Amino acid sequence: MTSAAGTAVDVDVLVVGAGPTGLALGVDLARRGVDALVVERGAGPAPGSRGKGIQPRTMEVLDDLGVLDDIRAAGGDYPVGLIWRDGEPAGERPMFDPAEDGEEGSAFTEPWMVPQWRTQEILHARLTAWGGRVAFGREVTGLDQDEDGVTVHFAPGEGARIVRARYVIAADGGRSAVRRAVGIGMTGAGADGSGVVDPAPILVADALIDGLDRDHWHLFPPDGDTGGFMAVCPLAGTEYFQIVAGFAEGTTVDVSPDGVRKVFAARSHLTADAVTEVNWVSEFRPRAALADRFRSGRVFLAGDAAHIHSPAGGQGLNTSVQDAYNLGWKLGAVLGGEAPANLLDTYEEERRPVAAGMLGLSTKIHRGEARRGRETRQLGLGYRGSSLAAETRTELPDEALRAGDRAPDTAVDGGRLFDVLRGPHWTLLTAGPALEGPALPGVRTALTGADGRYGPGLYLIRPDGYVGWAGTDPRELRAYASRVGLSAG
Repeated sequence: MTSAAGTAVDVDVLVVGAGPTGLALGVDLARRGVDALVVERGAGPAPGSRGKGIQPRTMEVLDDLGVLDDIRAAGGDYPVGLIWRDGEPAGERPMFDPAEDGEEGSAFTEPWMVPQWRTQEILHARLTAWGGRVAFGREVTGLDQDEDGVTVHFAPGEGARIVRARYVIAADGGRSAVRRAVGIGMTGAGADGSGVVDPAPILVADALIDGLDRDHWHLFPPDGDTGGFMAVCPLAGTEYFQIVAGFAEGTTVDVSPDGVRKVFAARSHLTADAVTEVNWVSEFRPRAALADRFRSGRVFLAGDAAHIHSPAGGQGLNTSVQDAYNLGWKLGAVLGGEAPANLLDTYEEERRPVAAGMLGLSTKIHRGEARRGRETRQLGLGYRGSSLAAETRTELPDEALRAGDRAPDTAVDGGRLFDVLRGPHWTLLTAGPALEGPALPGVRTALTGADGRYGPGLYLIRPDGYVGWAGTDPRELRAYASRVGLSAG
């Protein structure tokens, strides 16, 4: 195809980065028939457990993307924490506040553990099954954009040196080359703007270990003899453990296999040779920073390219996948000619406040000022303040479901609402008697009785599972549907 200026357009969307963010977006675009290419500068998928916790809201997203069964098979529940002192078990503690039955109207109530490398593998396989493409060993060196598209330049290697795309998505991590190329800055959290959550370095490693059971998350508190804290968590679905160890500020951390063994032996009751293999190791200093913008023209930021955070609380991967889920349906609608281009303006409008809140929450958890509980499950996040949220009812009780809220599951005629929502479409839910919604081409319909979650009314639910419009007047619904690219029949 060609742009209006006659320049060849190789792809509709170029996604830079093949981590969970880029792969999830690739899957969503592929199932919508969007011609997209995912590129990754590494020779293959990034190794390591990294973000291992998948929160309930992200489980809903992965269900919609068609990978839930594989994610379930690849992981497991989080174990209870076991505290060790002087080589002896000194008590257990839950790592998360328990959820109430039926909380938030979801089938998922607790985080599910899957090492990040395995999540990437599953998403990559799903993308390939949809006919999507990932090109490894492709490093972006610069880009130029105009009113019709973006020209992206690559370092010498396999594949074309230049790719032309209608839109580019930066999903290339905290040191994003694309973000730097378009000149978007990052503002650190905190009064000084530095973004430093904790100046002390942290080591994380995946290792095989003899002598620890796999039924507990082993916690070794710091003391004067052994140094800083250490936590050793069995990685569900694998034979490995994840070792996390903290150090004093200014420490030079030895990230060699022998260095990992020495730290493990110094802080546990076991010897260094209990660590029989070190598969992956990294060292970092927790920071929290937010991109000043999530968009520059035809370039969008998603995932760590848009927000850097402490891993505490398992929020980063989940927020990143949901960035992709928010952007995917909007790109599909605009590229398919169904919606106006200004629909894409709502991506930053909706996702940047969510990311800012996530940075604050993960920082508090890192510092021990908040626990992992209802907020970290992310089921309560929504977009009530968005220009896409149209609530037309008045005098609603405080607890009422409103436009902009995540649509909870409920019983509908013939089954469950989530079964109707699954797929890249809008859904019109009618709740209560004496209401009839207009026919909207391509929109699925469902009926439910007015219950504690859905009061009487019509609910037009977006492809990403949030209520876009809520009310009782079909004429107002038609006007909203036309605005977002759904023409009434």
